Order: sequence, then C-alpha cells, then structure tokens
Amino acid sequence: MRKWNKLLALLLAMVMAFSLAATGLAEEGAAEEVVPAFEVPEGVEGAIVIIHTNDVHGAVEGYAKVAALKAMYEAAGAQVLLVDAGDFSQGTTYVSVSEGATAIELMNLAGYDVAAPGNHEFDYGYANLKTLEEKANFPILAANITYEGEAALGTNKIFELDGAKVGIFGLDTPETATKAHPGKIKGVSFAGSEDLYAVAQAQVDELKAAGCDLVICLGHLGIDDESAANGNRSIDMLAEVTGIDVLIDGHSHSTLEQVKAATNGAGKVGDTYVTSTGTKIANVGVVTIKGDEITTENVNAEAITVAEGDAIAARAAEIVAEIEAEYGATFATSTVKLNGDRDPGNRTEETNLGDLITDAMVWYVTKDGDDLGVPTENVIAITNGGGIRASIEAGDISKKDVNTVLPFGNSVAYVTVTGEALLEMLEASTFCTPTAVGGFPQVSGIDFTINIGQPYDEGELYPDTTYNAPASISRVTVNSVNGKEFDPEADYVVITNDFTAAGGDTYYALSESENIVDTGLPLDEALMQYITEVLEGTVSDKYAEPAGRINIAGFTDVQAGSWYYEHVMAMYEEAVVNGYGDHTFLPDDSVTWGQALKMVITYVTGEGQAPVEGGGWASGYVAYAKENGLIDGDVDINANITRVEICQVLAKALELGASEEESNFPDTDDGYVMALVELGVINGNPDGTFAPDQDLTRAAVCKMLNTIPAEVLAA
Repeated sequence: MRKWNKLLALLLAMVMAFSLAATGLAEEGAAEEVVPAFEVPEGVEGAIVIIHTNDVHGAVEGYAKVAALKAMYEAAGAQVLLVDAGDFSQGTTYVSVSEGATAIELMNLAGYDVAAPGNHEFDYGYANLKTLEEKANFPILAANITYEGEAALGTNKIFELDGAKVGIFGLDTPETATKAHPGKIKGVSFAGSEDLYAVAQAQVDELKAAGCDLVICLGHLGIDDESAANGNRSIDMLAEVTGIDVLIDGHSHSTLEQVKAATNGAGKVGDTYVTSTGTKIANVGVVTIKGDEITTENVNAEAITVAEGDAIAARAAEIVAEIEAEYGATFATSTVKLNGDRDPGNRTEETNLGDLITDAMVWYVTKDGDDLGVPTENVIAITNGGGIRASIEAGDISKKDVNTVLPFGNSVAYVTVTGEALLEMLEASTFCTPTAVGGFPQVSGIDFTINIGQPYDEGELYPDTTYNAPASISRVTVNSVNGKEFDPEADYVVITNDFTAAGGDTYYALSESENIVDTGLPLDEALMQYITEVLEGTVSDKYAEPAGRINIAGFTDVQAGSWYYEHVMAMYEEAVVNGYGDHTFLPDDSVTWGQALKMVITYVTGEGQAPVEGGGWASGYVAYAKENGLIDGDVDINANITRVEICQVLAKALELGASEEESNFPDTDDGYVMALVELGVINGNPDGTFAPDQDLTRAAVCKMLNTIPAEVLAA
C-alpha cells in the first residue's frame, strides 16, 4: 500500500508540475480562452517594485507564479521586495494539515522578504505561529500585537536598497481576538480602534526617524462593513494616520478594483495608496515606485508563465499529491450543491450546508442517549457561519472536501445555558444582519426570526472582543424549539464547536456557562459520520434547500420609529406586501396600478388571484377588479396610480359607495375620497389640499390599508 501511495504521489506531482507550467488548457470541446502572457512594462530599471500577495489561504500552486513574477522584474533591473499581508497558513488541507508549515516552506522557496500575520495565522494557536516564525526565512511583523505586555512578533524592518531606505511594518486585524480560539491566544492582545491608530502612527514616526524614504504598511485589516463599527478597517485607520506611502491590505479578500470603489475611485486615502489582490493568488500585486511616482496593479496569475521543471511548482505538486493520497478518496456523494458561500450565504442567512452540519452535531451528541441534563426537546445546535469555508458541489465527496469546508480542527462541544442566554447569543450574533458577520448562527432544532427593521440595542463591549453585547433583545424572536414553545427561564443545551463554546465570535455568553463539555471529536469527523451512518452515504433532497429555521423579516429601509414602520410591517405580516432581494422595501417609491390592485384585493378579500392564462403577473387582479366593478376597463399595470384613483378602487372594494358629504378639499370633490376621509383611512396635506393627481407611495398605501376599521373590513 505504501508503494502504491508513493507511486500515486509521483504521478500526481508530475501532473501538477505540468499544469503549473502551462498557461491554461480549455476543456475539451470548449473555446479556449487565451490570457496574454504578462510582460514587464518598460522603464522599471532602477525602480523599487513590491510584489505582494494576501489571503492566499492554501493556494499552494500559486507560489511558483509569484516567484516567477519576482524573477521577471529582477531581470528587468528593478529592485524587488516580495511581501504577504496575511492568512497564508489556513484555507486548504495543503497547508492546514501541517498547521501552516508547508505554506512557510513554499514562501521560503519563493523568496519572500517579509509578511504580516492574518487572523487565521492564530487558528492553530500563538505558540504555533511562533514556531512558523522560527521556520520562516523572513520576519513576520505585527506592531499591534502583544503577548503578556511585550511585542508578540517583530514590528518593522528596514530594507536598504540602492538610493532608498524602505521601512515596512505590519498590522493584524483586532478582530483576531474573537475570530481565533480564545483558549489558543491566552495572553495575546490586539490593539484596535484608537489604539491601533496610535500604534500605526508610532511605527511611521519611528521609521521616518530612522531615515526611511518610503513607509509601507502590511495591514491585514480589510474594508469589510462588519469591521466598520469599531473603526478597524484599513480605510478607517488611514483617515487617522499620516506618513504611510502604501498600505498593502488583506482580510476582506478585496481586489484592487474593490479597494478603488471603497475609496471613491482614487485607490488612496489621503496621500496613502491602498492595494490588495483578492484571494488565493488569483492575482499578484505589483507596486512600482520610481521617483515620486507610485503605481499599483493586479496581475492576473493566469498571465504569468512558470518555467517547465520549476522547483517551487514541483514541490507544490508533491504537497498536493501527498494530501490527495490521504484525503482524496471518495466516501460519500451528494445529489445537491451544499452552499458554502459567505455573502449572501453562511454569514447572512440559513443555508443547506449549515443545516447539514448542525444536524450532524445534534445527532452525534445525542445518538447514544446520554443524559445531557435537559429534556431532549431542549437540545439544539449552533455553529458560526464564518467557520464554514467552502461549498460542496453535487457529486463525489472526499475527506478533503469536508476538511476544506471545516478547516479549523474544531471539536464538537456542548454547553448548558438558560433561555435568556440563548436569546442573547442569537441577538448578538445577528446584530448587523443582513450585513455579513462571521458569528451568524447556522442552527438545528430552533426556529427564530430576525427583524432587520429593528435597530440593534448596543450595550457594552464583551470582554476582550470587538463585539458589543445587546442591551436589550429587540431584533430576535424565538418561534419554537424542536416544535415546542420557547421558555427564556428554562435550561437548554447548545451543541456547538469548541471555538464558540469558549466565547469566540459573538458567543461570549456561552463561555460564562458553568457546564461546558468538549467531546474531543473533530467537527469534520462528526459530519462525515452523520453522512455515512444516518444518510447512508448520500446527501439528497432533504438538504436541497434550507429548511426554514431562520426567518429574516422586515426591511433595511423601514426602521422602527418611522411613521410608516407599523403599517408596512402589518401589511408584510399579512403577506399583502413584500420587499426586494436586497432586503429593501423602497417605501417612497410610487405604486403602480398592478401593485395597488394586488395590495387592495389581497387585503380586503384575504385571497390572491392567479394570473389569467396568457396574461402578466397582475392579470388576475385586473380581471377580478373589472368583474367586481372596482375599475371600469383595462388599466396599464405599470403606470403609477394616483391618490384619487386608489381611493376609488379601495372604497369600491369595501363597498362603501361615494359619500354625498361636501368635500373638505378645494382641489377635489370626489365622493370616494370623502368616504375614506370619513373612515379616517386617508387625509389631506398640511396646506389643506388633497393633491388628487399625485402618485401614491408604497408606504402610504400600507398606512391606508392598515387604518381601515376592523368592522368595515369584516363586513
């Protein structure tokens, strides 16, 4: 068997080396898309060129291309530095199995000069990162990280090039404090917000005082919205810090184009250039500095040619082959794609993969019938969506697939908490929904609703985190737990992973429990056992779609406190109105005839109307309106309806008849308007007019419908 594994490894290595040497082959029968080979621009001789990567996440095959690009610029006479902005030691089994050692090996071969750590460099613990630091032929720098009050890593390094001194310092996201396992980073602190700015400014000042002509920051900070609340994004920091010439960013997996979009197209904050390459070496970054001119560029990795027989490509292929031999065998199949996306996905909403993983967790802990100290119906599972890192495509499933989905080596744990603590966790972990957050809960055994129209009632920061506790429960409602009524005073067992059990992400409330049990079984193994033993090796239609455990109600643009909030929400709950795919309602938009007829007829009759055969979506409502005398003939369903027109439709639907009372308004004597005024359903404008020909807004229609007296509606 060992001989066979060695042979397989050799064959795979040869295949990988060949594929890395080629610029890309099209699938059989498909048109070949040729990416032109990259050529170094003219005029780089003598220039300072910084080749950079970020968020490589185990894409080991790309290091040969990085080294090739470096060599091309050196051959053209440039003075080249090769740097990385973090998250190089986690992401695929090719690096996670060795806890980052293989990443360091390849980075050494590629000739990196300096790197900053990302939050994922702490996935295997601070002690492991120090081991990686010892193995690296380059410094790993992070000026804002301390261990027991002292610098945890190097802070900066000065490179003396011909005619210039380049100072580089590193920063890591303060979110590492809650994105890494708390038990693995004891004693480690991450300066954030104003403290982060002060650290960065001090580094700039130190490097300038040392005579540096250029100051470069490797900042694993990112531009994600979820990092904005505490001002920990790179663009927040740069608004407060001066003297940095270039910030090479990571963490948010942003491309240079996305960075430019976040900086109003400038690619700069103040006088500082900001750049980033995306993730997994899809691109390689190039910063060119010649005189006072600085340019930033992303080079498509497909355009970089690697020489046949390249040593780095060969070693990467060997690593891949070794992992494939151990992890690549198929153990199950799936008839459906299991969604591992981030946003929209596991950090914003329920997914079928989240359902599968949490179902596996419940099964594993309860399968032997152990007494967990609470009734069976009080046992649920929660795992953080940020811990789900990849999708599983329909087809064969290997151990490598599962390990790529769950790469952190987390174990299954369970924690006893009160219903109040459970509610706090759900509120805290959905504080910014629908904006993505790693703590978003994927669940089993619980049905709950998040009202995104309610603001998060922000309390004090949880200890040693960047997340705030909820001062009250305003957004989350638990509908049921395993089909039973939720009791905030009862005890519940939350099956989770050891990271969240220790208070990681937004789950500080779990860490306060007096009953935390770590089963020791890796989460990926629990998932594989569930698939093989319970699902008999096939993930099928049961997981084709999310099960409906997490309900997202309300709209981002209909916030509590607005005059129309209760009216829109009442109509939403009655299924009279709905919103758009981006969780908006657009309350100030005009209402079309088709929308108005649907809303009025649905609310008054309590029934929907199927489209007429051959007609559009609103044809059934138009037909009903004509048949029941609400309109006299055909209408343009896409035209806006006016205030007087909807009064006529609504009054007729309520069988009110036109009022014979004298009109209150100088600009209309319509009897249907007055009939609704008498009911208090509609009124005029502050200047005493009614404005009958004005368009009606979506919010205004909701208010009209919601203020119809119950006895009139019932009649």
